[in-house]
Amino acid sequence: MARVLTLDNVNVEGKTVIVRVDINSPMAPATNTFLDDTRIKAIIPTLNRLSKAKVIILAHQSRPGKYDFTSTLGHSRELGRLLGRQIKWVDDIYGPKAMDAIEQLQDGQILMLNNVRMDEQEMSVCGDFSTLSKTKMVQALSGIADIFVNDAFACAHRSTASITGFTHEIPCVAGELMGHEIRMIDSALDNPQRPCLAILGGIKVDDSVTVADNMLRQGIADDVWVTGGVANMMVELSGVEIGDLNHNFLVNELGDNYHSTVETAKSLLADFPDKIHLPVDLAANIEDNRVDLLIDDLPVEAPLIDLGIQSTIAVSTAIKNAGTIILNGPAGVFELPDFSLGTIEILNACAETDGYAVMGGGHTATLVMKYDLASKMGHVSTGGGASLDYIAGRTLPGIASLEASAKQFAVEITKPVDPQ
Repeated sequence: MARVLTLDNVNVEGKTVIVRVDINSPMAPATNTFLDDTRIKAIIPTLNRLSKAKVIILAHQSRPGKYDFTSTLGHSRELGRLLGRQIKWVDDIYGPKAMDAIEQLQDGQILMLNNVRMDEQEMSVCGDFSTLSKTKMVQALSGIADIFVNDAFACAHRSTASITGFTHEIPCVAGELMGHEIRMIDSALDNPQRPCLAILGGIKVDDSVTVADNMLRQGIADDVWVTGGVANMMVELSGVEIGDLNHNFLVNELGDNYHSTVETAKSLLADFPDKIHLPVDLAANIEDNRVDLLIDDLPVEAPLIDLGIQSTIAVSTAIKNAGTIILNGPAGVFELPDFSLGTIEILNACAETDGYAVMGGGHTATLVMKYDLASKMGHVSTGGGASLDYIAGRTLPGIASLEASAKQFAVEITKPVDPQ
């Protein structure tokens, strides 16, 4: 479990506080209007906790070269609308205009700086916390701020100046969203209700295999059910020919990670034969028609892009009888209506179960929102790659930074315990 300081440990009244958020949002190509404001809404609890501080927001939108790489002006306006408060904005990050705007802040006011990825060092400087602390952004902003709040869980797997550069410069604490993500995922990983199932799919097969490896070897998961590209690989490694087309897709998709992923997957199949559940049927796209095929009917020279009906029923039944479910990745190419069956039925099962269902970020979270199932899930992560890395047991630089800062500044900033 992460050992970090939170807003409960610091006095923010009258302080100047930098808040790094992830409000990177999908935008319409033609108009640059927001298609989804979920991430913007998610930071409001943290900002409400800082209502008596001078608040400086660091944020990004997309990355250089992308159509939606824009300023954060629109984000400041949308946040102001949602928050019901004025959000100041400046077309600068740490230059004279930004410094002047920060100097003019009064307690309770919020200033959003421009897209941090417009700073060359944010995109180019790599290294440890000490190296990142020497960037111009960190040197300038840490000199005028009292506290750094990291509320950007979705960026926690990145190590850039705006995420980890402040580690040893000023006290760094977790915001409400960051703390909530850590608590919710930790609760599923540290003390899961049994049985605990991992449902792993999508096309990021290497990541899902790493998650399976961590959850099985650490005793977190009692069973792993594989779907999507993960299922195709595991079926092939179990000795079933899946067809050259499907084999080559996996090789091309994994690239340099193919052989290492195969070795890890082979070890899992050998060490946990009773805990990894392979599909008994898969759905092939044959001349734009869905054709469900038993594993015994393979190989087929057509894309295998969904769980078959029998396998979908089996995994859905297991979910409804589980105590904890950790789901990441769709079961197939859900964008094609005929091949969305596995994904939709699995999500419905997660919504109907009495167990605690954790939805990984990325496509999984987007689909939960699309089908209006969020209120029926235990936790829907905003994280994407960050949540997957965290579940996989990888060290997230953003959280490691908070832990390191907590060790350095804990005595200095932790509020005394009320003797009553």
